[in-house]
Amino acid sequence: MSSSSSAKALIKTLIKNPTRIKTKHQAKQLHAQFLRTQSLSHTSASVIISLYTNLKLLHEASLLFHTLDSPPVLAWKSLIRSFADQSLFSRALSSFVDMRASGRCPDHNVFPSVLKSCTMMSDLRFGESVHGYVIKLGLDCDLYTCNALMNMYAKLQGMMGLKTSARKVFDEMPQRIDSVRKVFELMPRKDVVSWNTIVSGYAQSGMYEDALRMVREMGSDDIKPDAFTLSSVLPVFSEYVDVNKGREIHGYVIRRGIDADVYIGSSLVDMYAKSARIEDSERVFSHLLRRDSISYNSLVAGYVQNGRYNEALKLFRGMVNAKVRPGPVAFSSVLPACAHLSTLHLGKQLHGYVLRGGYGDNMFIDSALVDMYSKCGSIKAARKIFDRMNVHDEVSWTAIIMGHALHGHGHEAVSLFEEMKLKGVKPNDVAFVAVLTACSHVGLVDKAWGYFNSMTEVYGLNPGLEHYAAVADLLGRAGKLEEAFDFISNMRVDPTGSVWSTLLSSCSVHKNLELAEKVAEKIFAVDSENMGAYVLMCNMYASNGRWKEMARLRLRMKKLGLRKKPACSWIEFKNKTHGFVSGDRSHSSMERINEFLKEVMEQMEKEGYVADTSGVLHDVDEEHKRELLFGHSERLAVAFGIINTEPGTTIRVTKNIRICRDCHVAIKFISKITEREIIIRDNSRFHHFNRGSCSCGDYW
Repeated sequence: MSSSSSAKALIKTLIKNPTRIKTKHQAKQLHAQFLRTQSLSHTSASVIISLYTNLKLLHEASLLFHTLDSPPVLAWKSLIRSFADQSLFSRALSSFVDMRASGRCPDHNVFPSVLKSCTMMSDLRFGESVHGYVIKLGLDCDLYTCNALMNMYAKLQGMMGLKTSARKVFDEMPQRIDSVRKVFELMPRKDVVSWNTIVSGYAQSGMYEDALRMVREMGSDDIKPDAFTLSSVLPVFSEYVDVNKGREIHGYVIRRGIDADVYIGSSLVDMYAKSARIEDSERVFSHLLRRDSISYNSLVAGYVQNGRYNEALKLFRGMVNAKVRPGPVAFSSVLPACAHLSTLHLGKQLHGYVLRGGYGDNMFIDSALVDMYSKCGSIKAARKIFDRMNVHDEVSWTAIIMGHALHGHGHEAVSLFEEMKLKGVKPNDVAFVAVLTACSHVGLVDKAWGYFNSMTEVYGLNPGLEHYAAVADLLGRAGKLEEAFDFISNMRVDPTGSVWSTLLSSCSVHKNLELAEKVAEKIFAVDSENMGAYVLMCNMYASNGRWKEMARLRLRMKKLGLRKKPACSWIEFKNKTHGFVSGDRSHSSMERINEFLKEVMEQMEKEGYVADTSGVLHDVDEEHKRELLFGHSERLAVAFGIINTEPGTTIRVTKNIRICRDCHVAIKFISKITEREIIIRDNSRFHHFNRGSCSCGDYW
């Protein structure tokens, strides 16, 4: 047989079975053989182009393609598919346009790559024109083309959502998913990919009942749901449906033997975590044979959402140790844990991870960093990050506004709120909580009323409990207690115990026991176990020497099984957190702490300090009351920080409840005597003590 006949026979064989050529070297040898023995026909050239593209030799394929004066469909198909597979989507689409202009009619093998390129380029208009061409050619019954069409419509719905307003996206969702549904219903044959696409499209559109209905219909069509189907539908149960239905699917997953699949497992972890079933989430996570960033992210976020911040940080460390690279979602999930625990050194470590990971310009991570630094007491670092951000969204604006508000920089917070509006960023309900809090902390009553009214009149937002609480707090701080009482009484929604509690705190500050008793009864009527209200009332009765009333309240607490939460404070030193509980003497440095406090107490008394024992809830002599104040947790933590750090070092302390009145006065003296800045974060705000004064202006 001649070389020419041998080459022709090989071409016929390769057309039937192109996988016989397995290496780039073999493909180039075949090409060379053709060039030596005969001129390349369009058919043989197309086969070699197909071989080149299969082996990712796109440059060689393109060179050979452009030697053809009229490339056949196979050559066009191979080139377009290769462009799409290598993410050169614009070249894939331009090649498709050139193919049509050349007069060649695409077959069913061309359209999946073209539609994939439309999807990845977010070009819905081009995709719709391709869909029309598919129908014109009668290829709308082809399984793979229809799957690609459905995927395009489903995916572009989500992508378009990033570019249009939330309201518009919501309104257009039914129309977009309707395009997917129409393609699906007209398909004469459907495979698991077809079903997965329609299920995923419904789920992503928030059309949860339809997604579940399609899963049921899928089973009746004798097609079993696979890992992709189930991972698409499981999040539905945590967002919309009873988690018990999700457990039924979990059982199905186990029976199918795909419970170790990383995608299924990650979806189950996420479902249980979002449903506050954190133990179930942990159990699924522990049984995963392989854990990826998604499964780690789901459990970290679950821990944070359920207030288990230490576990979130521990798991994040485990993620890093397991060589699973944290991404933006992981950092956005774990940074709030540092913020809640006020662990600045861990927050700084995470910031280092962010920078080393190349995420220094990620808007979502930057917003989380702004929030973390603000809540860890470093508003300067928070502002520095905010100022260097290229783009600010409502989340980053709200984080920095709330940060300044909590640190007592009310005027700066209001200024930022106005700047945000000028930049065209529409404030949301959280932003209004932030600016109302800022107004409250600096007494901007008229300004706050303007913002509160603008919520409904300008922005169409309905004030929630937090907004009412902020205004009530503002009025209370300003001494307008009766006005605050009337305001809460006439709320559009039923006030909760926490809203009334803001006024009770103001009654305590302004020593209005008569109104406090009325407010307390309002609280106990809706929240009979409100521990904070009992403690505040006991404080007020004690400061007025009304021991019988205080005893009556304590008896009521005892009958309800309520116990006062122990006051505790903590401080970081050498990357370790040291905790102190009021009255506890067990810390290893207690002897040195007591010595320091005795020494500084003498200087404080020389400068005019007089202990305020009115808040001591014990009917004992004054000397004993002063001793009890001496052992308050925030004082112990501040003393520990001062004796263990260099002069001039800022002291940062976190307390689980509100700082007491006497400790507030005492720490002002300590900051002046030791020439230290002392920052205390209590459950209400930050207190920056410096040179004998506090940023709160003695009102908190």
